Amino acid sequence: MTPATALAALLGGAGALHFAAPRAFDTAVPPELPGSARAWTLGSGVVELACAAAVAAPRTRRAGALASAALFVAVFPGNVHHVRAARTPLQRRVAWARLPLQVPLVLWALRVRDSA
Repeated sequence: MTPATALAALLGGAGALHFAAPRAFDTAVPPELPGSARAWTLGSGVVELACAAAVAAPRTRRAGALASAALFVAVFPGNVHHVRAARTPLQRRVAWARLPLQVPLVLWALRVRDSA
C-alpha cells in the first residue's frame, strides 16, 4: 500500500466513523464553536471523506494532501478539548495520546503532497 493510499484509507475510515458513531466525536467539539456539536461532527466527517477522495485520485492528490494537512491542524483544538472533557482516566489517557499523533499526520500528508 502506498503512503497516499494509506492516507486516503485512514481519512475515509475516520470520515465514515463520524457518521457511524457520531456521539464519540461530538464530545471533541469545543463549546466555543457556534451551532451544534453534531453539525460540526458531520461536517468534519464530510471534509475527511472529501480529503480521502482527493488523496485517492492522482489528479487531485496534491491538493487533497495539502487539505488533509490543514484538516489535521484544524482539528487539534478539538483534540485538546477532548482532553479537558474526558470523564474517565481511560478516556483522558486516550485523549492525551492522540495529541502528539497530529504531528506525524501533518508530516505524512505533506510528504504525500510533495510526492504527488
